Amino acid sequence: MSSATPHRLPLAGVLRLGRPPGIWFKPALSVVAAAAPPNLTLLALGRLDLAMYTMAGSLCALYGHSRPYAARARALAWVVLGMVGGLALSLVAASLTTNAVVLVTVGALMAAVQKVLCDATRIGPPAHVIPTFVTSAALFAPQTLGQVPAHTGLALAAGAWAWLVGMAPGLLRPYGPERRATAQALNAAAAYAATRGTGEGRARARAAAAAAVQAAWQSLLSARVDPTRRSLERFVVRAEVALAAPADTDPGALRTWARALRGTGRVPRADLPVEADAELLGVDAELALPHRPLWRGLGPLAPIAARTALGCALAGYASLALGVGRPYWALVTAASLYQANLTLTWSRGVQRVVGNLVGVLVFAVIAPLAHLHPAALVLCCLAFNFGAEALIGRNYWLGSICVTPMALLITEFARTQDAGELITDRVADTLVGALVGFVAAAAVTNRRAGDRIEHALGAVEKAREHAARLLAEPQPAPRALESARRALAAALADLRATTDAASGEWWQRALPQERVVLAERSGHRTLAATARRQGLHSWAGQGTAQTTATTEDVRP
Repeated sequence: MSSATPHRLPLAGVLRLGRPPGIWFKPALSVVAAAAPPNLTLLALGRLDLAMYTMAGSLCALYGHSRPYAARARALAWVVLGMVGGLALSLVAASLTTNAVVLVTVGALMAAVQKVLCDATRIGPPAHVIPTFVTSAALFAPQTLGQVPAHTGLALAAGAWAWLVGMAPGLLRPYGPERRATAQALNAAAAYAATRGTGEGRARARAAAAAAVQAAWQSLLSARVDPTRRSLERFVVRAEVALAAPADTDPGALRTWARALRGTGRVPRADLPVEADAELLGVDAELALPHRPLWRGLGPLAPIAARTALGCALAGYASLALGVGRPYWALVTAASLYQANLTLTWSRGVQRVVGNLVGVLVFAVIAPLAHLHPAALVLCCLAFNFGAEALIGRNYWLGSICVTPMALLITEFARTQDAGELITDRVADTLVGALVGFVAAAAVTNRRAGDRIEHALGAVEKAREHAARLLAEPQPAPRALESARRALAAALADLRATTDAASGEWWQRALPQERVVLAERSGHRTLAATARRQGLHSWAGQGTAQTTATTEDVRP
């Protein structure tokens, strides 16, 4: 019988800076392009007090930059509708009551719903933090019912502009997101193939490559079917084969193809052997499958929802008890902490506190300049918007240095406020929100984490047995064998992600680490066997000459 064991709270490496994402400039430029016209228009009209509502719509431009444009159009539309709907609900609540305890409770419940929906839909960063910031602040904005339609209308108009900003790059490079995702899969597979040794480093490289390949398939499966997408699919097959047969793979070839895909030239075409062309049949078969309903993915998120609701509510109540004038800051701080497990939540808490404390010092320096003229206030906010998105990919605390003064400056759109009071409130709410939020996270344990590993292990074994049965047949159907291989690869990727998430939880039964390792080993052996059976194994090490010699007659 296994016993529950605590984990140590990490400090080393929490503030270490990483490499910026390859597309860091896209959300940074997009949010400036989305926010500048509404803010400058309100500045010209002398109505900067309305900027809080247009900012709600403008911040939607932060989302969806990794998605193909057809999928991005749908995702951004839902983000805008969700943001405007949450804002409308907050404004109605603010118009019906001024009871701070009731408003904090409403904000905490909304934060939990936003967290769950963002995680279930995998919308990506900045996830629930932005909607929670907008709706929580709106709860404490003076409001009447008669003003709600006009204010939500401003947010909707700004959101429509943000949608156009998010879609605009597609006019110049319509296949950019798919090409980047495929290039990342090739580079990750090359890194794994180049790791000839054994041990933890090789296992991490394999897990990273498998995740990149799965992300590439998700990107391509959400894109429209045309010759360019078909060519990109063949490159993802190359990356998959490198996972199954790393010893027979040329990492340099994979990296060369990745560089070609990241450029602006024509998309190279990777020819498949006759036996391997069933891969595309497998893709078509997957496209024909019905999508899993959203509600099916909500169950495992129940502990995270409970943590968010409890932590945000208690943080807001504690802020009220201390007499801080803006309890929604504590609420947002607590909401921003909650990650996939408690260890990551702790790390995010440290990053949030450090970033906010440095950020208030930046605000103290910049506030006199911003107070010179309303135009200076708007320009400072835009600059911090850009800086936050440019830096947050390197580490959350670094981006928070810009987020904090930006949030403080937004409060001054309506009227100039005392900088010392703003700084004091922000520091108090940051400390209260981080402390109370983490305590709530530790109190609400995620006991389901171990159960999810058991389910993931069962899925891997079922997928492996199915693939093994097909391999035992004299002439398995190419489509069936490819479908089985893809299902096993997806199950292995899910097992690794589930294990990583559960490993950071506290006070739960010991994880079946040995079973996980054995399941991964046997699963990857079966994947290698399917690759050999499909004729992909010997094809893995082919050089670049054949591939780069032929190109699709389609511009990026």
